[in-house]
Amino acid sequence: MSLAYYGLSFNPFDKQMVQEKDRFLSRDMTEMTQRLDYLKDARGIGVFTARPGMGKSFCLRCFAKSLNPNLYHMEYICLSTVSVMEFYRQFCAALGVSDKGGKPGMFKSIQEQIWYLYKEKRQPLLLAVDEAQYLSTGILNDIKMLMNYGYDSVNCFTLILCGEAHLNNTLNRPVHEALRQRVTVHYNFCGLSDEEVARYVLHKIACAGGSESIMDKAALSAIHSHSQGNPRLIDNLMSDALALGSQMEKKTIDAEVVLAAVNNQNLM
Repeated sequence: MSLAYYGLSFNPFDKQMVQEKDRFLSRDMTEMTQRLDYLKDARGIGVFTARPGMGKSFCLRCFAKSLNPNLYHMEYICLSTVSVMEFYRQFCAALGVSDKGGKPGMFKSIQEQIWYLYKEKRQPLLLAVDEAQYLSTGILNDIKMLMNYGYDSVNCFTLILCGEAHLNNTLNRPVHEALRQRVTVHYNFCGLSDEEVARYVLHKIACAGGSESIMDKAALSAIHSHSQGNPRLIDNLMSDALALGSQMEKKTIDAEVVLAAVNNQNLM
């Protein structure tokens, strides 16, 4: 009912409805995409960190969608709270190779498949590990060894580590100095600026066929104040604002509606 009330064909703030083609090109999205574009050919390690809900996983999804599958082989792992052996099994499953022979057998199978993709198929691997802040020291140490080809003279694949900001603290520990030295690109999300918040909200409304007139300027400023530029919090606020605004019979979502949504989200 609230969607029809505001002339929207769907809820543009529902993450299940977001299409890669309709992404909002924020500063963070642009910066991460540019670094990924460089990394896919330079190979090595990219580290991308942000607070929860900032959109790094969505950016990764958009990047994966843009890749030519004839030129690149991308795999995604998001279950990082596992043991070293379980991580190896996940890696083997992603590459479609045998997980027999214990750790030495899996290590050999993984390296051979990565080399095959790089040298024979000309489709170098891009491995994205999400929620990487949970990776154990053992897994990070083995990742370093897996990237060692030709007496450490060749980068055969790209490793993308995405996680919360304390991933940086983990990588800065002395035990991970060798891995840290392999990091080719690094970016930490800043969040949407005040001006970007307004454009983000209006862009999403337009994607659902809505008019900019349904948003009051003061409401857009209030959304930034209470969301701190976090896209997920903005989406949650706006979903509530649409529902509450229609219940209050407000043709325009104003600061009063946003404040009601803030109270509903317990963001005060």
